[in-house]
Amino acid sequence: MSNTSSGLPVGRGLLYLIITGAAWGTAGAAGSLVYRTSDLGPFALSFWRCALGLALLLAGRLLRPRTGGIGGTAPVRPSRRAVTRVLATGVALAVFQTAYFAAVASTGLAVATVVTLGAGPVLIALGARLLLGERLGAGGAAAVAGALAGLAVLTLGGSAATVRPAGVLLAVVSAAGYGAMTLLTRWWGRDGGGDTAGTTVGAFAVTSLCLLPFAAHEGLLPHTAHPVRLLCLLLYIAAVPTALAYAFYFAGAAVVRSATVSVIMLLEPVTAAVLAVLLLGERLTAATAAGTLLMLGAVAGLAVSEARASGRPEPSVV
Repeated sequence: MSNTSSGLPVGRGLLYLIITGAAWGTAGAAGSLVYRTSDLGPFALSFWRCALGLALLLAGRLLRPRTGGIGGTAPVRPSRRAVTRVLATGVALAVFQTAYFAAVASTGLAVATVVTLGAGPVLIALGARLLLGERLGAGGAAAVAGALAGLAVLTLGGSAATVRPAGVLLAVVSAAGYGAMTLLTRWWGRDGGGDTAGTTVGAFAVTSLCLLPFAAHEGLLPHTAHPVRLLCLLLYIAAVPTALAYAFYFAGAAVVRSATVSVIMLLEPVTAAVLAVLLLGERLTAATAAGTLLMLGAVAGLAVSEARASGRPEPSVV
């Protein structure tokens, strides 16, 4: 398996992204339990997720001062380029999360999820072709189409979803933030990667500051009859689907083609659907099974294609 300019093998980057997608999917189930345990709102939950995740990432860097973390290099004094990278990534992440929660409030979870995660791969594929010169190819386009079809079946199958234009627009804005975050990570990764762990820490600091006003308006401090359970849930959300998953995400997204990244991240709704059936008592439907199989097939196909392409010199660049 060949290495990229950042030094991380593409195969390991794919593994990091698969772990990320699965970990992100657990956040929804954990968030549902948080809502059942307390009166914490979505913006406040997102803020605490980022703020506590930031604290864990900083603690990890302090414990390992001589390493740059996953896919990174030794810490160096931040340059203007590094500061620009952190600010751009943090703002894109904040737009992604905040606009998505607003879309859910406006048009419902199902439509917001389909539009955000469905528009994301399309915007990323177009942006990667125009800005990075990455060609998806016929097989890749078919895989993206299959993944989007699976997403629609998984999320909308059997539901009485209501489509509201304002919510759809917010979901598209969220998808644009997600696309910008992915494309920027890939763009900088092709120039040598840099300190991806440092970028992750900085991005979370920026995102936390962006989310703070929304969270403060909603109510930062929760009321709960089960404070220990709530604290454990918040620490899990901050540790696994946030600090660990985003460290893996930024490292993997720097070395894997952007469109492939966006499709692998569709493992998030697959994991969430499986956990909803296994842990939250939701019923397994034909739509859930069919959508899951379509999306897993698309993810597997693109992952194999990416691994094979990594053995050839820049096959996706014209």
